[in-house]
Amino acid sequence: MKCKVYSTPTCPFCKMAKAYLEAKGIPFEDLDVSSDPVAREEMIQRSGQMGVPVIHIDGQIVIGFDKERLDSLVGKS
Repeated sequence: MKCKVYSTPTCPFCKMAKAYLEAKGIPFEDLDVSSDPVAREEMIQRSGQMGVPVIHIDGQIVIGFDKERLDSLVGKS
């Protein structure tokens, strides 16, 4: 499973999303869009969104910390 989290250090929902993935044992690449303009542009191109978090899992985009959608993509274990 390939996973990227586009986030900022001060975003509480980003922290919740990363904690969720860590609890599920899912490795992810954390991209700080506040300091990485390339990651920011990639996030906007993939999601059409400027807000965070944006989670990219195996080609699927999840906007915000949507636990139900994440559960459906990674399993409920």
